[in-house]
Amino acid sequence: MTEELRILLIEDDPDVALGCEQALQLEGLVPECVGNAELARRRLGPDFAGIVVSDVRLPGQDGMSLARELHALDPELPVVLITGHGDISMAVQAMKDGAYDFLQKPFAPEQLVDVARRALDKRRLVLEVRALRRQLEQRDLLEARLIGNSPSMVGVRALIANLAGSAADVLIHGETGTGKELVARCLHDASPRRKGNFVAINCGGLPETLFDSEIFGHEAGAYTGAGKRRIGKIEHANGGTLFLDEIETMPVPMQIKLLRVLQERTLERLGSNTSIPVDCRIIAATKEDLLTLSAQGRFRADLYYRLSVATVPLPPLRERREDIPLLFEHFLLQAAARHERPVPATTPGRIQQLVGYAWPGNVRELRNVADRCVLGIESGSPPFGQPAVDRPCPLAETVEAFERALIADALRRHGSLARTAEALSIAKTTLHDKVRKYGLSE
Repeated sequence: MTEELRILLIEDDPDVALGCEQALQLEGLVPECVGNAELARRRLGPDFAGIVVSDVRLPGQDGMSLARELHALDPELPVVLITGHGDISMAVQAMKDGAYDFLQKPFAPEQLVDVARRALDKRRLVLEVRALRRQLEQRDLLEARLIGNSPSMVGVRALIANLAGSAADVLIHGETGTGKELVARCLHDASPRRKGNFVAINCGGLPETLFDSEIFGHEAGAYTGAGKRRIGKIEHANGGTLFLDEIETMPVPMQIKLLRVLQERTLERLGSNTSIPVDCRIIAATKEDLLTLSAQGRFRADLYYRLSVATVPLPPLRERREDIPLLFEHFLLQAAARHERPVPATTPGRIQQLVGYAWPGNVRELRNVADRCVLGIESGSPPFGQPAVDRPCPLAETVEAFERALIADALRRHGSLARTAEALSIAKTTLHDKVRKYGLSE
């Protein structure tokens, strides 16, 4: 692992720099030499993948003050100082201020290599811990925002975690109300582009006459009424993420213009001949089968293949009924806080109605039901009135989904198998068998 990390060597004496570089390279290490602190500063950041070895006496900013600056930037970045005989007291003070170690001139190449290896090992461990911490934070972020313990949702979260750090364009496919924009925002927030803009475009709500101006922007005087320059949506997403919602509704002429930008990663504002490079990740969302639309001539196949480098399929709520109690309780808490009302009790009968409903509006409809329950106006409306079933649901499937949801909810509430069995009035061995059957965690 140490070979993957760099050693930034700051030394203004060409002979000393050459000798250090050769000694490190002969041991398989990766040195990079610069002559002053200003050049070094351009290569350093909070997660610099390596260590710093710096002479104390440098032109301009000296190594001591640079070490203090780097310690403030990243307290866990090892900085090794090279000192002359008269600089030992300063080097000791520098170590008190956070420097990793110091070498006194003249030193043997073996000393430099030994200190560098130890510092690299320390840095590697620090970076691994930071990466692990970020992964845990990312997992917690996804579990808090994409709620559900069903196998399908566990798979969705794993796929998002895998794709988030890449630059691959993503196509999200799911029915209305399944949370496509939420998934897009999770991909953005968990990616290296999270500090850039997340720019969402509803392709179905964009008039064709305004497409060029909204998407590409325009220069002053490009057309009547264009009084000043306007930055388009794609350019605004530079360094961030461009989310194209309802991409299936985009007219074919617009698709052609968009495809060219996505292929070349450049655009021209209306009224300009200057190409502007853009670096944004494209996430598109659709509720239709784009390949079927392509066969019908309603969507360009080349644009589909350009967008679908990776695909995230979102399951409808009726296919993950075991998540309904957990989602419903989450939405109840949100609605109670929003409307400043008490949280209504969740009874087994209410859960049974929720789990047995078809949910044509998916998660968005469930959120609306939670709002109505908090406001006390749910009576007579689905799913507490006549269910609006959009397709037949087999009885066995409904019963199993209800049983799994009820057990999962009880396990979460009571925390142990024994207390859950007591609450559900069934034998502990029976409950254990059902937990194994439904793939639940005890």
